[in-house]
Amino acid sequence: MTTHQPGIFHEGTKHHVFLEFAVRGAPRVLPGNALATSGIDAGHQVVAFGPALCDALDAVAAPARSFGFDAIDGKDDLHAPATQHDLFVWLHGDRRDELFARALAWRDALAGVADVAHEDHGFLFRDSRDLTGFVDGSANPKAEARMAAALVGEGEHAGGSFVLAQRWVHDLAGFAGLTVHEQERVIGRTKPESVELTGDAMPPDSHVSRTDLERDGRPVKIYRRSSPVGGVRDAGLYFLAFSADVTRFRWLLDSMFGRTGDGLRDRLLGWSRPVTGSFFYAPATEALVGAFTE
Repeated sequence: MTTHQPGIFHEGTKHHVFLEFAVRGAPRVLPGNALATSGIDAGHQVVAFGPALCDALDAVAAPARSFGFDAIDGKDDLHAPATQHDLFVWLHGDRRDELFARALAWRDALAGVADVAHEDHGFLFRDSRDLTGFVDGSANPKAEARMAAALVGEGEHAGGSFVLAQRWVHDLAGFAGLTVHEQERVIGRTKPESVELTGDAMPPDSHVSRTDLERDGRPVKIYRRSSPVGGVRDAGLYFLAFSADVTRFRWLLDSMFGRTGDGLRDRLLGWSRPVTGSFFYAPATEALVGAFTE
């Protein structure tokens, strides 16, 4: 029986550490078995691999080949860079000290084969709000629907999940210059209660409108686990999402960046821009254990 990585679904944690590694060469196994298999005091971890590492490791194979993140050039000169990295470690929990200690341990264990290429530290902001002041993840699937959205359901890859990781930087001052009513039209939800706008009140270029998609009559669902990150000079969001199919991410990004042919793009991108972009694959725990050696 395959088992998904449980850290994907533990919600409500206060602190996050996001580590993206660049791996040297094409190792068949990685050091760090003790870290991959041991828990964290008051915390959780998820480990995922980029396409090149999935090809190299003996124990890990993704359901899709060549699933790397490609740069996006969208409408109105919008751009999403590709910074595809090889290994992703997400640590989250209620004790920042223990998360930081585990992050250092991962850095040291992998020092012989990999370098930290990107690092962010996230935090719970008020009642699970983005730094814009809007509740984040209101439309996330709940209960068992989370697993249907996030996990490969059957076959040899059952329990695995594709990961989208993007660091975004917000223009908070510019966004705050809008009236609350106009902010709500940008997002597609009310600000205090996070109630979705309806009818003529919902602009077709709102963030909700551009990310509430259907394909072949079925909703396109992903499971978001994003977190506010940064300091006063680079405040923003580490967008983190899980999906059973990497194609869903591409559909959503194309819709946001105005590449669907309907002449519209996500208006929120006028106040928020991505500065990194990677796809990873988080295998079931059995494959994860096999990817590491002492």
